[in-house]
Amino acid sequence: MSSTPDTILLVGHGSREASGNQEIQTFVEQWRTRRPDWRIELCFIEFAPPSLHDGLVAAAQGARRVLVLPLILNAAGHVKMEIPEAIEHAREHAPGVEYLYGPHLTACDPILAILKRRLRKAMAALDMPDPTTTGVVLLGRGSSDRAANGDMAKMARWLQEETDHELVDLAFTGITYPRLERVVQRQALLGMKQVIVLPYYLYTGTLMQRIQRQVEHLRGQYPQMRFACGTQFGLEPEIFELLEQRAADLQAGRPESKMPCDGCSLREIAHELGHGHSHAHTHEHTVPVVLQGALAEALA
Repeated sequence: MSSTPDTILLVGHGSREASGNQEIQTFVEQWRTRRPDWRIELCFIEFAPPSLHDGLVAAAQGARRVLVLPLILNAAGHVKMEIPEAIEHAREHAPGVEYLYGPHLTACDPILAILKRRLRKAMAALDMPDPTTTGVVLLGRGSSDRAANGDMAKMARWLQEETDHELVDLAFTGITYPRLERVVQRQALLGMKQVIVLPYYLYTGTLMQRIQRQVEHLRGQYPQMRFACGTQFGLEPEIFELLEQRAADLQAGRPESKMPCDGCSLREIAHELGHGHSHAHTHEHTVPVVLQGALAEALA
C-alpha cells in the first residue's frame, strides 16, 4: 500500500456489458502506471463489483482521507444524490476518515479538445468533405435532469463555434429527445451529404453497441448520404489529466474543488418525500412523479 495518507476512489457507473467494465479497469491500471505514488481504487454505482458502498468503506482502510472522483461526464441523480448519500453512510463506518467529493468531468475545454480530435478523424475517414455539407450529431446518454442535458447542449454549441461545420446537433440514446434517427432525418432535409455521429460516452457497453447498430440502419435508410461514427473516449489523455487536476484541487483544499451537492438540500427533499436511498444498495429504485417535480425545482 502507498505511504500517502490519501486514497483516490474512482466511481464508475458500471455496465451490463462486461467489456465496458473492463475498459474502466484498464483505465485504472493505466492511471496507476502514470501515478505510481498514488493509491487509486475503483468502485461502481451499479451492475459490477465492488459496489459504491463497499468501495467507499474499503478505500478508507489505512487512509486519512478518501478523495471521491466520479468518472462520469454529466451530473444527474447518481452524482447529485446517490454518491453523496453513500458517502454520508460510509462516514458512519469509517470514523476519523475524511471523505472529500470532487466534481464530475463536466463540459470543459479538455473534453472539447477530444471531440474536435475525433471529429477531424471522422472527416479524414470520409476523405475530408466540405464541412458545410457535413452534419455532426453529438449523441449522449440522455437524462431526466435538464442540467445534465444542458451540459451536452453546451458541448454541441462549443463544437460548432470551434469548427467550420454549420450544423452540429444534439441527440440522445434514451430518456429524453430528440433521438438519433429524427436528427438525421432533419439533417437530410437540410441537404447534408455526410453525417458524423460523435458518441458522448467514456466507455463501451450496451448503448455503444446500440449506436453502432443504429448507424448501420441509417446507412440503409439514407443510401444517398455517407456516415461516419466515432467511438467512446475514456482512455484519452485528457481524461487522466482532468482527474489528476481534480485530485490535486481536493488535496490543496481549493474551494472550487468540492462537489457542491455534497451535503446539499436535494437529498433532504428526497427524504422528506419518502425517497431515501436504501442502505441495501440495490439501486433498483425509481423516482416518484411528485419527487421528480420537487427535484426539478430544486435543480433549476
